[in-house]
Amino acid sequence: MFTGIVQAVGKVREPEKLGNGVRLTILAPDLGLNEVKVGDSIAVNGACMTVIEVGEREFKIDVSAESLSKTTGLDTFGEVNLEKAMRLSDRIDGHIVSGHVDGVGQVESMEPVAESWRLVVRVPRVLSPYVAYKGSITINGVSLTINKVEDTALDTLVTINLIPHTLEVTTLKHLKAQSYVNVEIDTIARYVERIMSLKNEDSLF
Repeated sequence: MFTGIVQAVGKVREPEKLGNGVRLTILAPDLGLNEVKVGDSIAVNGACMTVIEVGEREFKIDVSAESLSKTTGLDTFGEVNLEKAMRLSDRIDGHIVSGHVDGVGQVESMEPVAESWRLVVRVPRVLSPYVAYKGSITINGVSLTINKVEDTALDTLVTINLIPHTLEVTTLKHLKAQSYVNVEIDTIARYVERIMSLKNEDSLF
């Protein structure tokens, strides 16, 4: 489990082909790798990955073909948002995040508004029931609050306000129109939708 509060920005080095997947070496001197061991989980751009090797300044992960098919940005060089798995004693400053990417969205626009930025992301239609005004959503591993939801015939436009601090400490500052992003919906919304669908289908409730 994670909180969606990015702890460090890492840099992907030396992507290596690994069958149909890829092995990534991620430089992350600011993540506190002295506390990380082989087998630990780290969210990389919102995707939960298992550490297979760790050093003083970098760690390695294997990304399967399945993970590559369900995410974006995990098979190339560049900066990535990083978060170590939360402890049960940690404060949840964001929201409960599983690290299981639900879909890939596309940035519609990224524009400055006063001191902040307005990010609009097109979310796949299949995820539309799970996004709501003032609800939570995870974009590239960052816990964010939804300011506006607009359904279209093909997808849903989700509007988010990004404060300067968020841009400073994450990779979201690099987003622009047409960028692809990893999207995870709110876990609570997932269960509410499931309960309501069963209630409407039969007499379980």
